[in-house]
Amino acid sequence: MSKTNFEFLDALGQIARDKGISVETLLDALANALVAAYKRRPDAAEEAVVTIDPESGEIRVYGQELDEDGTVIREWDDTPADFGRIAAQTAKQVILQRIREVERDMKYEEYAGREGDIVTGIVQQTDNRYTLLDLGKVEALLPQAEQVSYERYEHGARLKAYIVEVRKTTKGPQIVVSRTHPGLIKRLFELEVPEISGGVVELKAVAREPGHRTKIAVWSNDPNVDPVGACVGARGSRVRMVTNELRGERVDVVPFSDDPVELIQNALAPARVREVHLDDATGTATVIVSDYQLSLAIGKEGQNARLAARLTGWRIDIKSETQLEEEAAYEGQDWAEGEWVEDESGEMVWKPAEGGEAISAEAWTHAAEEQADEVTEAAEGAQATGDPADEPTAAPEAEPAAEPAGAPGAGEAE
Repeated sequence: MSKTNFEFLDALGQIARDKGISVETLLDALANALVAAYKRRPDAAEEAVVTIDPESGEIRVYGQELDEDGTVIREWDDTPADFGRIAAQTAKQVILQRIREVERDMKYEEYAGREGDIVTGIVQQTDNRYTLLDLGKVEALLPQAEQVSYERYEHGARLKAYIVEVRKTTKGPQIVVSRTHPGLIKRLFELEVPEISGGVVELKAVAREPGHRTKIAVWSNDPNVDPVGACVGARGSRVRMVTNELRGERVDVVPFSDDPVELIQNALAPARVREVHLDDATGTATVIVSDYQLSLAIGKEGQNARLAARLTGWRIDIKSETQLEEEAAYEGQDWAEGEWVEDESGEMVWKPAEGGEAISAEAWTHAAEEQADEVTEAAEGAQATGDPADEPTAAPEAEPAAEPAGAPGAGEAE
């Protein structure tokens, strides 16, 4: 073994250990590159193979002659006299290139199976399109669409994010992460709640409006473990850690139930629900609450009702007790059908659905007042003749007189 080849193998082994690459992989890459270098010579054989002895480091080139089936029918040693110099020049380039390729593949393999996992990175760069997070060996891309609208990411700040995609590119793996994905909530609770990571407590459903509010439904496989208490923690310590990581986003933890009525009641917390009526055909749940609970059940700009609908999978229609009573009172009444339209002069007129002449708001108001006067005169006449004022015969006349068929009330006209 020559001194040069010994140093070459020793250096090759050192590189392999430092980079976590096998010596055989480097030798194969070098042999393939040397074949390409050999074929660039004017007197090179059409087919050739390069062998590198892993013990001595000796490099030999063998020219080959193949038949029509690709079988080697003749082989000879065709190592050029100055091939050592060519090998030295090629080795450096090939090894560096191969190291970069192997490192890219290793990084990709490390993160390829981690889609749906959570990572912690350091903010490196932020602009209007994306934010870069340094994960150590690689960088993660946080696109604008995956960012919470009001969050600001300062350079050097530590940030947890959810891996949504790992792409393989020529420059290495591209990891796309998110701060808005509902999966981020699940992973954060797994980190903070040992019962979830241990499988005792399950996170059944998540509904989230990033940056504002989140609802989660949890279930316990152990009757002795309270799923809500496990997630909230002592004095709210566990859920507070999740809220802090989400930079103040409110998190509601509710118990899951296989009974849709009970689940809807839990999902609308903190509002208290009186009744729930389900319509399986339309997938709608009509929820009845007390009058003072109506605004709490709907939430700010309908947020509580929206999140409850996403959490349960039902369309939720919330009504107060007063609204329910009013609807019940109107059930037996006939309502005018038509619409208000603008005529040629720009005046709003009522156009009955069954056809006929359109009525202006002023004309309708005048007709309603006349009919009301007639009802009053009829009532006074009945009292003068001795008939009881509350005679049942007067009531049916008063009701249609106050609201003629084919037109709405005067209040609607205004």
